[in-house]
Amino acid sequence: MEFGDVHTGAPGALIGGSEPGPMPFDAGSGPNAPSPPHRTTYDGSRRPPAGMPDVDVSTGHRGGRPPGTPYPYPEPMYETAAAPAAARWPLAASAETDRLRELADDDGLTGFMPPALPDAAWVLHSMYEHELGPFDMSYAAYRRAFLNSRSTDPEIVPGLDPAEVFTDPSNTFAPSRGEHPGPHWRRLYWAELARRTGDPVVAEGRLPCHTSFPSLREPGGWPLGITGPSEGSLDRADWNRLIEILTEHSPQGPDTRCLAYYTPLGQGAQDFENLHVRAGRLADAKALYDHPDEEWWTPSNFWAHDRSWVLCTDYDLWATKLAGPAPLVEALLDDSQIEAVRLPWAH
Repeated sequence: MEFGDVHTGAPGALIGGSEPGPMPFDAGSGPNAPSPPHRTTYDGSRRPPAGMPDVDVSTGHRGGRPPGTPYPYPEPMYETAAAPAAARWPLAASAETDRLRELADDDGLTGFMPPALPDAAWVLHSMYEHELGPFDMSYAAYRRAFLNSRSTDPEIVPGLDPAEVFTDPSNTFAPSRGEHPGPHWRRLYWAELARRTGDPVVAEGRLPCHTSFPSLREPGGWPLGITGPSEGSLDRADWNRLIEILTEHSPQGPDTRCLAYYTPLGQGAQDFENLHVRAGRLADAKALYDHPDEEWWTPSNFWAHDRSWVLCTDYDLWATKLAGPAPLVEALLDDSQIEAVRLPWAH
């Protein structure tokens, strides 16, 4: 491993015979934020418990809480998909990634990035904007103000309920669950934000990531009221729509045999030798989002067994590449729900 044993250890220590409680730790990066936005609360389990808040510190990317729902946040309805996901997506041999390794000519640490097969396009991960926003305050500044005002008026920004920013004020560092942020948020397309800011949708020669939309970057992160794209994983809505498009354009449709690879960086960065792969059918791919043994929402790579198409969601990117036949790629580009672009320099 690159850094040898420098990271060996645990996020807690036994002091006086007692076990440390849950603690937040950084698990990602964000658009020029003073602290990485993706946080995970370690409580000895692999997945955050239901009721955990879900907010990106710098971009505000978060999941939603139905209006009027009391804390803690209840078990989401998608929990019902956990059992079929576990049954229908068993572990497969690490060697299943060998052909991906050859295709990408890479070790796959952040995901195996495929070349065009023979065509390719990039799905830009979803952003959302609050109906009252954006505000003249960053998410980091809002969070600080919120934490400092717990004993006073919680309405830091007039008309904005903190519950619309944090699903549970008790832990503002918890990660997103990849859900729609709620009734007062609307989809904000990259093209719309680019027109508004004057920034390119994707800068030439670059990939969609934390350097995108430089005019929004500041020491405190993006402005409150705009949720930044998820990094290294697709939102549920984008994932579900992608699966539908893949099903429509795969010769075997829902019976297409598929494989899913998860980077070790999303698996606790513990095993870099035995790569984590699951096997199943395209018909069951939506349930894969709720697999109880996977920490990351969506796999780093998802591909047809015959490699007729390959998805790659790089651990550090805000977009997912689809490499496959031209008709499939054209369908992706023409879809009204997915925002996708061709990047000639990353074809």
